[in-house]
Amino acid sequence: MLKLAVFDFDSTLMDGETIDFFAEELGIGEKVASITEEAMSGRLDFFESLQQRVALLEGLDFAVVEKISQNLPYMKGAKETIAALKAKEIKVVCFSGGFRTATGYAKEILGYDADFSNVLHEKNGKLTGLVGGDMMFSHSKGDMLVRLQNILGVSEEETLVCGDGANDLSMFAHAGTRVAFCAREILEKEANIIIKEKDLTKILEKI
Repeated sequence: MLKLAVFDFDSTLMDGETIDFFAEELGIGEKVASITEEAMSGRLDFFESLQQRVALLEGLDFAVVEKISQNLPYMKGAKETIAALKAKEIKVVCFSGGFRTATGYAKEILGYDADFSNVLHEKNGKLTGLVGGDMMFSHSKGDMLVRLQNILGVSEEETLVCGDGANDLSMFAHAGTRVAFCAREILEKEANIIIKEKDLTKILEKI
């Protein structure tokens, strides 16, 4: 019986990578996207890649960041899947190596119970190129998951996790149901449910 479901945000609950949308505003979309891909495939340390990418965003208007964060394309079936899980009294949480501007806003739309993500530092209305928060390292999701399980009294067997990239590996290590959603090969190898179609409701057919 599942009691806790944890979803990644970028390319899982949301169709795309939030930071890539920001980078496009500065005309550096391809450069940032290539670093993102290296990190998600496990070829580049997540902490280093996050710092590199956020540094490239220095000077971007925070108002633009907020506008983009509030107009992201959510994944097909995200809202319906979360509602179905919550109807079974399963706590639904979002872990994101991305940003609170996006996950905090999406929480009210998609309906998950809590979000843990990172915060872009801004000063005088512009990004400084610095970042901090809950999900800075490759081990952050696993670390936070164990803490949540302890607080809620939930076992690994009662936990579902869903993600697409290498920074989701650490939470896969602590969950009985491991969903690789349109994922990189490095994550599929550790999954016991693999979804190839961009439709999160497919998860409901497997659990």
